[in-house]
Amino acid sequence: MSTQMDINEITKLLPHRYPFLLIDRVLSMEPDKSIVALKNVTINEPFFPGHYPHFPVMPGVLIIEAMAQAAALLSFKSMGAGASEKSVYYFAGIDGARFKRPISPGDQMIIKVTLLRSMRGLFKFAGKVEVDGQLAAEAELMCTVKSVP
Repeated sequence: MSTQMDINEITKLLPHRYPFLLIDRVLSMEPDKSIVALKNVTINEPFFPGHYPHFPVMPGVLIIEAMAQAAALLSFKSMGAGASEKSVYYFAGIDGARFKRPISPGDQMIIKVTLLRSMRGLFKFAGKVEVDGQLAAEAELMCTVKSVP
């Protein structure tokens, strides 16, 4: 089963909002397996004026964050739940992060995340970001959902 989501459905599941929401659309998703999401990168992104104004490049940490947001969507959809004020989705680890090419205004990020395993509230994912069919970044992400006190 493949699920697509527009921005309205995404914001029902993720707590992130502008300027930190880094997923524009979900192209496909198989709950408990994988997700393919999209981010259109524009010159209007709030980080570009300060991140190499003479040669705007998307910060690597935000590329990783986009993978994490796609992973969160996959997790929430798989669990049949969304973000709530009673819990927060946290990073538990990032392994093997590699950046293969810069991402610049005008690029379209295709974010591919696969669930590797899920145990006792800890999720491990393999993530890739492609631009024009080329690998731009990859990492393994570990995330967990924690209750807010």
